[in-house]
Amino acid sequence: MVTSGEEKKKILTRLRRIEGQTRGIQRMVEEDKYCVDIMTQIAGVQAALEQVSLLLMENHLLHCVSEAIQEGKGEEKISEIMDVIKHYTRA
Repeated sequence: MVTSGEEKKKILTRLRRIEGQTRGIQRMVEEDKYCVDIMTQIAGVQAALEQVSLLLMENHLLHCVSEAIQEGKGEEKISEIMDVIKHYTRA
């Protein structure tokens, strides 16, 4: 992963927050909390993970893909990122 220290820090901070949210969901299940409240928290984690994924995709496009295009090797990287986008659109 090619990224600046600041970008990496931002991603790791978000992932740590998500980890805490996930532990909170586990506690909610253990404590038999209301199902709708648990599902609401799960939706929050899913949205947070999507944001991390978008940050990673942006980083990949800005660094890896643009570098490959400049080197005349962009087709493989574009195909790779299109596979990821197709995966997201199937979900």
